[in-house]
Amino acid sequence: MELKEIMRYVDHTQLRPTASWSEIRELIDDGCEYGCASVCIAPSFVAEAVEYAAGRIPICTVIGFPNGYSTTATKMFEAQEAIEEGAQEIDMVINLGWVKDRLYEYAQDEIEQIKMICEDKILKVIVETSELNTKEKIKLCQIVTDAGADFIKTSTGFAGGGATFADVELFNEHIGPNVQIKAAGGISSLADAVKFIELGATRLGTSRLVKLAKAL
Repeated sequence: MELKEIMRYVDHTQLRPTASWSEIRELIDDGCEYGCASVCIAPSFVAEAVEYAAGRIPICTVIGFPNGYSTTATKMFEAQEAIEEGAQEIDMVINLGWVKDRLYEYAQDEIEQIKMICEDKILKVIVETSELNTKEKIKLCQIVTDAGADFIKTSTGFAGGGATFADVELFNEHIGPNVQIKAAGGISSLADAVKFIELGATRLGTSRLVKLAKAL
């Protein structure tokens, strides 16, 4: 797989708390130059990022990030504000406590409410695989599918682990036809990126692949 093709799968990401506006501008410029799928940034930068990008690349942002335990009302407000400011993609973090308590209907209802706000915009649901057992991962594939989300996403990159080949393979076996997979967290080589794509991921959340592309 050629480098240019790999980069089309990449959500070029900068979610470090200390990221400055100059770094976000650079992220957008690099994302455009290397043909990335989107740039993923903190909510506070969305309005100016949309203006600066001027339609050159989709702007993605995160809600309930990184822990997912905000109230549903808070997540809905975050999503609404981001959409109004021009975000085209939303990556939301689920409430993992609900999953551990098997309150699956709460988790699904929250995703459904966020998707209603997103309408035709892309919604990716971050399930934080490092905190889940296999049974929970399979159940969340069903929940994300039934809730009408566009993607199931492995990780925030801020917890104990990131994307694994095994998790992407598992997701690919259990998601519905309307759901795609985003592998995120710890993707640090082009070889790994290709492997994730071969296993079924259609997006890769990473800050490192553009750096590798620059080096090449």
